[in-house]
Amino acid sequence: HNVFFYIFNLKTHARSSAGSARNGAAGFQRVKRGWVWNQFFVLEEYMGSDPQYVGKLHTDLDKGDSLVKYTLSGDGAGSIFTIDQTTGDIHALRSLDREEKPYYTLRAQAVDIDTNTPLEPESEFVIKVQDINDNEPKFLEGPYVASVPEMSPVGTYVTQVTATDADDPTYGNSARVVYSILHGQPYFSVDPKTGVIKTALPNMDREVKEEYQVLIQAKDMGGQLGGLAGTTIVNITLSDVNDNPPRFSKSFFHLRVPESSAVGSAIGRIKAHDLDIGRNAEVEYTIVPGDGGTVFDITTNDYNQEGIVILKRPLDYESKKAYTFKVEASNAHIDPRFQSFGAFKDTATVKINVLDVDEPPVFNKPSYVMDVYEDTPAGTIIGAVTAQDLDASSSPVRYSIDWRSDLDSYFDIDPVEGTISTNDLLDRETIAQHNISVVATKLNSPVLTSRVAVTVHVLDINEFPPELASPYETLVCENARLGQVIQTFGAKDKDVPSAGQQFSFRTPKEDMKNKNFTIRDFGNNTAGIVTKRVGFRRRLQEIYFLPVVIEDNGYPPKSSTGTLTIRVCGCQSDGSVLSCSAEAIFLPVGLSTGALIAILLCIVILLGIVVLYVSLRRQKKKETLMSSKEDIRDNVIHYDDEGGGEEDTHAFDMGTLRNPKVVKENLYRRDVKPEMKRSPKPPVSQDSADIRDFIHQRLVEHDLDNSAPPYDSLATYAYEGEGSVAESLSSIESITVDLEEDYDYLRDWGPRFKTLAGIFGEQSETQSDSTNTENAH
Repeated sequence: HNVFFYIFNLKTHARSSAGSARNGAAGFQRVKRGWVWNQFFVLEEYMGSDPQYVGKLHTDLDKGDSLVKYTLSGDGAGSIFTIDQTTGDIHALRSLDREEKPYYTLRAQAVDIDTNTPLEPESEFVIKVQDINDNEPKFLEGPYVASVPEMSPVGTYVTQVTATDADDPTYGNSARVVYSILHGQPYFSVDPKTGVIKTALPNMDREVKEEYQVLIQAKDMGGQLGGLAGTTIVNITLSDVNDNPPRFSKSFFHLRVPESSAVGSAIGRIKAHDLDIGRNAEVEYTIVPGDGGTVFDITTNDYNQEGIVILKRPLDYESKKAYTFKVEASNAHIDPRFQSFGAFKDTATVKINVLDVDEPPVFNKPSYVMDVYEDTPAGTIIGAVTAQDLDASSSPVRYSIDWRSDLDSYFDIDPVEGTISTNDLLDRETIAQHNISVVATKLNSPVLTSRVAVTVHVLDINEFPPELASPYETLVCENARLGQVIQTFGAKDKDVPSAGQQFSFRTPKEDMKNKNFTIRDFGNNTAGIVTKRVGFRRRLQEIYFLPVVIEDNGYPPKSSTGTLTIRVCGCQSDGSVLSCSAEAIFLPVGLSTGALIAILLCIVILLGIVVLYVSLRRQKKKETLMSSKEDIRDNVIHYDDEGGGEEDTHAFDMGTLRNPKVVKENLYRRDVKPEMKRSPKPPVSQDSADIRDFIHQRLVEHDLDNSAPPYDSLATYAYEGEGSVAESLSSIESITVDLEEDYDYLRDWGPRFKTLAGIFGEQSETQSDSTNTENAH
């Protein structure tokens, strides 16, 4: 078999070759780094003028007769790497950077120079860029910022820094980094391998130095000479802890306060300084119990931690001119680690001098109320006001009334004494209350004045006597008990106010011997009527009159006499009233309610029997008058059915008219006395024409007869329509009635004529001859 050799650059791999020689075999022993025969090495950052020799390709078929041609393909073939086709030597045309590309993969081929026939199978090999220390360590996250509490012990962790080296960490020491501090000692230290920064000095005080700048270096090659280095800055701040108590800048504070200062106002400021910051510097101020604890208070200003002295009570220079007390300042948040340093509080003395201020006069009352009766004579003193100057000068005070509060000058005031008097007659009905303002002025300082409100109530004079509150209606039962209160009554008075009035009630002296009733005063503006005996009887006396004297408590007192009317009533045993009317007096004594009802019921039954009897007799008379069936006129009796109207004619039996036996000559009316002889009437035959002539003759006869109403009208309506607003409804005047008469008025006669109004309303449009025939019937 043919053999394809790869010959390496011995200069590049001197150490590898030396290792092979020590193993006792040249070229065939495994080296320490595990080289493979198909791998070349090229040094990065080559700076020579000639192309860098990489290695040589050779096949045992090459006898040196230049018949073999070597070719190269793959990464960088032709551009970065070139091969001598005859000798198989490989060169790098330019400088390479391992950090840019660490290795290149290429393929080698040996072919016949004439036929280009492959003499060997294509073989792949790698050209690896050999690393050199050409990159310094870099802190990619710098600069760093860190903090550590002040007063921390040595070795307290602060932060960690990290540097990276782009060189090959697997080859040599180019990427092995070592950390060190260039600036920042002796306060901090850094671990050479890990880059952890710690405190190196105990009790570092923030109040002495708060910020530190530490310079950290990272060097490769394990820190050996010739290695590359990089640096970064670490800014370290000491955070505050409460290791300092508050301290007053001085032990004595002197404040001056005017006596006119308002309660709740700030009258001064003191401050205790604390070297700490933030919440560690928060100070609480308290007044030590003593002289000023009840008059003053102190609070903390959260913005600048000052103590603000507050006035709790009014100051009075004339009473007390100075106050002295102690104020204590302490931290609000104590760190127990530093309590051994001492108490975290401080004390100072505060003295407050009260300054005298010229003040206006002071009234001894905040307001005054005075009462005066109306119509009081002018010049009457109704009261006085008093004011005084409380200043040390004790200036005299003069009084006056503000004219704007008393425009009508009803009152006057003594300028020296302060007594208020009336200046005119007062009328309560006009003005019931006066509100005036009194001004007090100091003589030595007219500008300083004070005012007080004076309310004057105009009292009503007792002008009207009291009277009964209402006209009481008092009832007493016949069976009332002895000493029973039968009525409670009150009084009223036209004088005002009515709220404070007090009334008394009594029986007049002349009525003290009244044996029936008496007055009992309840003491609460009411009184009662009390019975003095039993056995009241309405039959003997129905009404009693009881006088009562009512007196008020006004000045001067007024009284009047009223009369109470008492009516005797019949009552049940439980006291409920049965009757108080005068008629009930004459009923039999002891007649019960049931007996009275029974009597009334019997009377009603008797009246009903009488009415029924009278009705039956009247009904019998009607039937006797019109009961003859032989009389032709009995057909007309059917008109007794009120409201039927002419529709009832369907019941008329025409056969009766044809019976000659019914007609009698010289027949006179039974209900009317005849005044003249009537002409004989011809007999009626069976011929229908005769009947028509008979009816016509009768119509004419009755139309011309003025002595009495027609008989058919009397027979028809003798017992109907009595008292009717429609009067007679007879058709005897049908000849002269207008055919176009309007019958709407029948609707106004009431429900009894509703049917008749409907009939005539429908027939009003019929022909005239038919209407005449209907009226005749």
